[in-house]
Amino acid sequence: MSAVTADDDAKADLRTYLQEGRDVLMFKLDGLSEYDLRRPLTPTGTNLLGLLKHLSFVEMGYFGPVFGRRVPEVEAWMAEEGEPNSDMWATAEETRDDVVGLYRRAWALTDATVEELPLDAQGRVPWWSRPEVTLHRVLVHVIGETHRHAGHADIVRELIDGSVGNQGVGDNLPERDAVWWADYRERLQRVAEAAGGRTQGR
Repeated sequence: MSAVTADDDAKADLRTYLQEGRDVLMFKLDGLSEYDLRRPLTPTGTNLLGLLKHLSFVEMGYFGPVFGRRVPEVEAWMAEEGEPNSDMWATAEETRDDVVGLYRRAWALTDATVEELPLDAQGRVPWWSRPEVTLHRVLVHVIGETHRHAGHADIVRELIDGSVGNQGVGDNLPERDAVWWADYRERLQRVAEAAGGRTQGR
């Protein structure tokens, strides 16, 4: 049996952080209708299913072609002359299961690439200003992007039905009732108004 190397330990840590972000994004879909999954709740149209679809192509793109691996879904998407932002929303014909399935296929590709290549494996990201990269750098980049979008998903889900937290209510927020949160928000509003008035008075 081969010994565990420092590279193995680093990979395990990176994969753990990536999976935590993935799990949060999946958790945000729980209990929602096809309508709520698609609701654009920011001026730029951010929606839950769109975030998953986008991250599917992020993982497939970075852990496929960047390291010389063909990915049919990416090739088909790149070949389409679609509109801008087409990866940021799901059509009415694309179901939750379709997009979740795409995301899970992306996980499988990423996990296989990370398993098979060393962290110093060389890749190329042609759309970066410095295209020559390592697997380690790409993993860190995708972890950052995944957690950034997990934060977006957290806010979008709160706007839909008030649900908050990473894996359950109270796991990363104070456990308080609705009255406490309403008072808390009102307090922050008063602070913002006081600070804004002070700034305008200068």
